[in-house]
Amino acid sequence: MGLGYEYASSILLCPEDSSSILGFDDGEGEEQDSHGEAQRRDLCQSPDQKSGFCGGILMDFTLQSEDCVVELVERESQHRPQGDYAGRLLRGQLDMVARSAAIDRIQKPVTIYHLFLNDQVHAHHNFGPLTAYLSINYLDRFLSSYELPQGQAWMTQLLSVACLALAAKVEETEVPLSLELQVGDANHVFEARTVHRMELLVLGTLKWRMQAPTPFSFIGYFLHKFSDGNLPDSLLISSSVDLILGTVREIGFLEYRPSEIAAAVALSVLKDTQILDLDQALACCIHVNKVRLTKCHTLLHSIKCCLFPRT
Repeated sequence: MGLGYEYASSILLCPEDSSSILGFDDGEGEEQDSHGEAQRRDLCQSPDQKSGFCGGILMDFTLQSEDCVVELVERESQHRPQGDYAGRLLRGQLDMVARSAAIDRIQKPVTIYHLFLNDQVHAHHNFGPLTAYLSINYLDRFLSSYELPQGQAWMTQLLSVACLALAAKVEETEVPLSLELQVGDANHVFEARTVHRMELLVLGTLKWRMQAPTPFSFIGYFLHKFSDGNLPDSLLISSSVDLILGTVREIGFLEYRPSEIAAAVALSVLKDTQILDLDQALACCIHVNKVRLTKCHTLLHSIKCCLFPRT
């Protein structure tokens, strides 16, 4: 059961005359607060965390086994938004503009490679694309289960910072302090203790299920499967990363599982670089529904020209 609105309101109150939350005084206690956050950050890191998806997967590509893919497919439904989340966004029952703004805030500090647009977008931290995708997964799952009060834009901003901080603790080896995650034209600058409280609210709402399968979990498998057992090269992987990240804003992709998105992306990038028998590729796709995969691939094709006009 998620945490109640009364609890959230009691820990996340924003005074209108302050750029910080809860009216904490500046100065005294801030050094201890930052030190405490650093200790929490160290405890959250595991010894086998990767150094970022792009660098790690290009230098040390590991192919998922069939058993591992089966397990991931079984788990992925537990890490998706609840109910008719996409429909509620499309009908205006949830704020689509606020979601888009939150995604903007998440992606600003993250290193994103856009091979079709330019060489590399400047980033404030060397976060990998998986960190960005995980953050947005947490954001969507939270918004599907917990209704933030209307007219409180600062709470959506705080939520985006908390989701990025949590994803960084799960995925990255070096996690900056929460103040360092707040870059760009932020309307509020939140203290570490406030971000930490929102992190706890997110963790409780998501039932501490943070190891979410994403399309990045499956993309190597499908690239290998659809190319007659050949290992994908760096160009295929980088193109797949760009395309996966390009799907996060499109509401339609919320209807599809990560495995379905990954399979559709693999089909798309392979068709760009080599002759691909689509029917044969679909025939060997045993872990996803072929009808849903075809629909997902069609949706992907419809937005690809807008995302990457040079292709």
